[in-house]
Amino acid sequence: MERIVVGVDGSPNSRAALAYAVEEATRRDARVDAVMAWHRPYASGGDVWMPTMNFDIESIEQGYRSQLEKIIAHANIPDSVVVEPILVEGTSSHSLLSAAKGADLLVVGKRGHGGFLGLLLGSVSHQVAAHAPCPVVIVPPAPHGER
Repeated sequence: MERIVVGVDGSPNSRAALAYAVEEATRRDARVDAVMAWHRPYASGGDVWMPTMNFDIESIEQGYRSQLEKIIAHANIPDSVVVEPILVEGTSSHSLLSAAKGADLLVVGKRGHGGFLGLLLGSVSHQVAAHAPCPVVIVPPAPHGER
């Protein structure tokens, strides 16, 4: 069975990427690994970035896990497609590139949360396109009204 990895961050573009990955999985009889990256909060101390000590890391991680599960639950996924939620602590691009090892396809949205609006591609889509160990599909945003 083939394996498709898709980056999910809750943005409209990542939801479009998930929909594309599920549609492609239906055609290929593949499974989908829906990968969401998260990182520990950091505080700036002048020129130094330090992990903050006042956060309940388990609660933060559970919040991301819950968000990922809700995104998958609200996607139109046919019973024939298995979507595995994968939560990874780390940067988005590194997490996706690691998850894509041995995958048949990596799918990302053109832009996710964050970044600079003037860029043609987001930093994550640019990084995975340049360094992925498998073919990459970068899904453009859905036209207005189709989200």
